[in-house]
Amino acid sequence: MTTSTKRYQIADFSEIKGVPCPCGTARRAFLGIDEFPGTIHVTEISANAKKHYHKTLTETYYFLDCGPDAKMELDDEIIPVRSGVSIVIPPGVRHRAIGRMKVLIVVLPEFDPADEWLD
Repeated sequence: MTTSTKRYQIADFSEIKGVPCPCGTARRAFLGIDEFPGTIHVTEISANAKKHYHKTLTETYYFLDCGPDAKMELDDEIIPVRSGVSIVIPPGVRHRAIGRMKVLIVVLPEFDPADEWLD
């Protein structure tokens, strides 16, 4: 067991293994960090992202890279998005990304895979 006296955490997303999610592939960081009540994800959105929702999680999407036709579906409303845009998605909002994109997602509280509900 390694003991560290550092009071900070670093995540190198290039070293974090991607895992499948309803949106595509997510790289998740900072799970189980007492000082941070959430997690940070870098997610590559696939062309066939599935509409889903969360009962307890709030997600904040920040669009890093997306094509000119990128959109989000939020409770059946489709809105265009572009790099530099951010959206807060509270619990219960059914959502999916439309088009390929790369998104930074801040999840509060800490991500729980049991709180992904597909329609």
